[in-house]
Amino acid sequence: QLALLGVDVIEAGFPLSSPGDFEAVQRIARQVQGPMITALARAARPDIDAVWQAVREAPRSQIHMVLSVSDIHIERKLRSNRRDVLQRGTEAVAYARSLCNEVEYSPEDAGRADPEYLFETLEAVIDAGATVVNIPDTTGYTLPNEFGALIAAIRANVRNIDRAMISVHCHNDLGLSTANSIAAVLNGARRVECTINGIGERAGNASLEEVVMILRTRERSLRLRTGIDTTRLAEVSALVSRHTGVPVQPNKAVVGANAFAHASGIHQDGVLKDKLTYEIMRPEDVGMGESRIVLSPRSGRHAFQFRLAELGYHLPEAAFSRAWEQFLLLADRKKDILDKDLEDIVRSLQPAVAVGVV
Repeated sequence: QLALLGVDVIEAGFPLSSPGDFEAVQRIARQVQGPMITALARAARPDIDAVWQAVREAPRSQIHMVLSVSDIHIERKLRSNRRDVLQRGTEAVAYARSLCNEVEYSPEDAGRADPEYLFETLEAVIDAGATVVNIPDTTGYTLPNEFGALIAAIRANVRNIDRAMISVHCHNDLGLSTANSIAAVLNGARRVECTINGIGERAGNASLEEVVMILRTRERSLRLRTGIDTTRLAEVSALVSRHTGVPVQPNKAVVGANAFAHASGIHQDGVLKDKLTYEIMRPEDVGMGESRIVLSPRSGRHAFQFRLAELGYHLPEAAFSRAWEQFLLLADRKKDILDKDLEDIVRSLQPAVAVGVV
């Protein structure tokens, strides 16, 4: 489904973590056509060997490795120092490049790293053979202006950056993963690592559907394009939700159940006159069917009349006013107003009025 969606790269797993993960990555590499297939390794030969053995049969393969770059990680997690970590990273990249023509290097926790050491690291790994440098905001700590400025600084200060693609990998701990990803793109990143529905470690990662629809909706001003088939977004979102058991929150941007549902009377009136008043993208463009008018105590007469007409009921003005009063009383007591509720309201008016049904 990701291949049909049109993604450029699929990171299929962490082959050394378990035999099952290795087998899954290998099957994906053998069977999925179109996207580049990559998998994750630490900067160690056993990890790199496992990735290579898993992805090598893909028509387009890549080895992706990660190693800390922030002092917090280097000192407190690795119990090491900058010099040794840099040497370990460059040696790992050189070894991976001896196996595979495409090598991605992620300096973990780049968002909290010393920029000068980050620049030094990127220069060294590119010289060692990295073809992609992936800048992670591992803890979701940076603000969009800070992360965008970091990408701009990398382009300005890493002398050999023209020999590698800049990728980004943003986490959502402060709810900024999508915003940070777009800020990075605006400053020269050309690959975004993201996930369907934003699933991922802790609070998750940048949401693919959000990143894609920002690029699509604001294409003229951003002057950037994506090849994703957006009409498949809702279908893939539902597939991931079913298989992971993680529900999509109703108010999730783009693919949530309420993304194109209108409950406020002011909004409903506008949408019924012209959808452009409150919709910046069409639900069918992301595979979500049609907009919905949700009846609630906040709904207006226009929306109530529209829904009755959809059900085939056309009431005279006096009868409609009585039906409207009954609806408001019911809506104050009941959260979800069903079609049966509306039908019961109309029936309660009979035989006092003649009801037109088509």
